[in-house]
Amino acid sequence: MTMTRKLRPGLSHDHARADIKDLVAWHPVESRPPLLEAAWSVEDRFAISFWDALIVAAAQEAGCSHLLTEGLASGMDLDGVGVVDPFVTDVGSLPAS
Repeated sequence: MTMTRKLRPGLSHDHARADIKDLVAWHPVESRPPLLEAAWSVEDRFAISFWDALIVAAAQEAGCSHLLTEGLASGMDLDGVGVVDPFVTDVGSLPAS
């Protein structure tokens, strides 16, 4: 609804649906109670914000080895998810997962 009615100019319903189909192809992690529990654990363990911890927990659940963000310190290892600041690191040199 936001993309088709609230934004100016908005998207057509077909365009908005096509965008959503493109995003779903990435297999997004569903926000469920176990993900929240994992995020609270990450938040407490690494003393990061809940929202950053939720992103990290989702990356862990999705099996990601790297998280591209400028919001956390590049080089951090968050239980197997390596933080990479794409503005200071050549992300092309990262190993494929």
